Amino acid sequence: MQNTTPMFPGFHFPTLRRTPRSARQKLVDEMAKIKQKSFSEIAEYLAHIVPTAPLKKPLSGTMSRNRIFSKENTFWAFFSQILDADGGCQEVVRKLQVVAAMYDKPMPSSSTSGYCQARKNLSLTELETILSQMSKRRLGRPTSKLQGRRVIVADGTGLSMPDTAVNQEAWPQQRNQKPGCGFPQARLCACFDLQTGILSSYELGNKKSSEIPLLRRQWKHFHDGDIFLGDKGFCGYYDLSSLADQGVDSVVTVAKRKPVTAAQAGHVIGKNDRIIHWKKPVLNTNASYTKAQWEALPERLSIRQIKVIVAQKGFRTTHFYIATTLLDPERYPAADIADLYRQRWDVELSFRHIKTTMGMDILRCKTPDMVVKEIVMHMIVYNCIRQLMFESAERVGAELRRVSFKGSVQAIRQWEPHLNQARSGPMERQRLLNNLYQLIAGLMVLERPGRREPRVVKRRSKNYQLMTAPRHIMQETPHRGNRRAKQA
Repeated sequence: MQNTTPMFPGFHFPTLRRTPRSARQKLVDEMAKIKQKSFSEIAEYLAHIVPTAPLKKPLSGTMSRNRIFSKENTFWAFFSQILDADGGCQEVVRKLQVVAAMYDKPMPSSSTSGYCQARKNLSLTELETILSQMSKRRLGRPTSKLQGRRVIVADGTGLSMPDTAVNQEAWPQQRNQKPGCGFPQARLCACFDLQTGILSSYELGNKKSSEIPLLRRQWKHFHDGDIFLGDKGFCGYYDLSSLADQGVDSVVTVAKRKPVTAAQAGHVIGKNDRIIHWKKPVLNTNASYTKAQWEALPERLSIRQIKVIVAQKGFRTTHFYIATTLLDPERYPAADIADLYRQRWDVELSFRHIKTTMGMDILRCKTPDMVVKEIVMHMIVYNCIRQLMFESAERVGAELRRVSFKGSVQAIRQWEPHLNQARSGPMERQRLLNNLYQLIAGLMVLERPGRREPRVVKRRSKNYQLMTAPRHIMQETPHRGNRRAKQA
């Protein structure tokens, strides 16, 4: 080889450049990009909403090796699975195959085993940490008419999951159902921020769990100055007194108590507004609180009783009574309290969004640990959507309660694959995010105050026989008109 540097015989300029990489090295680098960015590209768009610190790869132990389903990738794959309308594990694998095809790389296997094992390795504690950090984030300023105080509304609902032995042990089915003919039933009690719809806390129990003890476990998430809003199921002396000691006022409907007349009231504020006094209840051996907690209760509790007249035509209820610890009529007018309780129905809509729109009504996982993770992931995705709705409403000056949740889910579902594939800089990401905000805020729900929505089903179910025996011993009757199957 000719020496091109006669002054430095042993110095060759071509060797100063980087050694050319082989085709195998290039393939390894491209596969590493797939492993790192197959699902987690969307994290760059949602980093201000979903905290990613718990998703960092550990130095050793579970999920510490460099794999396609890394800890961060698995989390965002789970996120994508919850967001999808299909909601199956196979959907996640298909997305990964699309990413590999975009890079013109070998196609991953269609088996869901790798993803399911990686999802199982996700820590429930870390998922709950992410949910807790998202729930504690305050969005904007409180707009409640009641002195701008934060209002927390609570309610309970039921969930079902696959019929497996371990699920049945944790959440038994109904007693009147035969083995193999029913599904495990769980009871969920959750608290929501009335202003933003953000889920602030939750507790899970079985079908025998009452909503009251499940709510009491969530009192630690309440703050001094909050207002608790609930239905008649939470109208108890112990609960209202305990929340008042914590600095939390309550607004609930009266249950099992005879309304107090003006002659019996301690102070009459108006025609349908008066201050009454509840006496300390007698200790019951079946009470859900201890004797020491009962002894710590005050001998009487001052309550404000408000009668609300329902003048809307078509409603069965003509009036009801509200019990509240908001005793000052000047700071908290009766009309504002009645309007606040009317908004309690928003918690029913929130549960409908999570269960029906997002598909949490019937869970898919077959073990209790994975069922809880699936529930937590639904709540993480729900809170993420709620914050995107809040930011969209703030940008366009729209009313948050009128932004369509289902329309927001549909917009995010269609944008999520594009955001995962868009390898762009900060300015381009912000442009795409601004466009998403405009689409979310562009679909508004009509304001229909007092609209009656009966809980009935219009579409009839198919004329199939009812399952009255386990599948392996059930014998179908030849005529579909007989809806009860016989046993073999």
